[in-house]
Amino acid sequence: MEGVVRAHVVVSGRVQGVYFRYATREEASLRGVKGWVRNLADGRVEAIFEGDEVKVEELIDFCHYGTPDAKVSSVEVTWEEYTGEFKEFSIRYR
Repeated sequence: MEGVVRAHVVVSGRVQGVYFRYATREEASLRGVKGWVRNLADGRVEAIFEGDEVKVEELIDFCHYGTPDAKVSSVEVTWEEYTGEFKEFSIRYR
């Protein structure tokens, strides 16, 4: 499918305990982006976004500021091969 991408995203800063995962799921669902988001043991948040390139980039932009209580210090993005493996966007618990 043309125009679809996959991004592996790791967000650093104060991004746990501030509704970041839930807000990311909401933003992804609004845009039709599939994949998942989860907390990492070191305090970062990791996600996989798959979907329309423009929508995935919008979601990455959201990750730069997150929720009102979040304090994002960095967003690392690795572009990967689109797989189409996801049916929805979910929160993973480890």
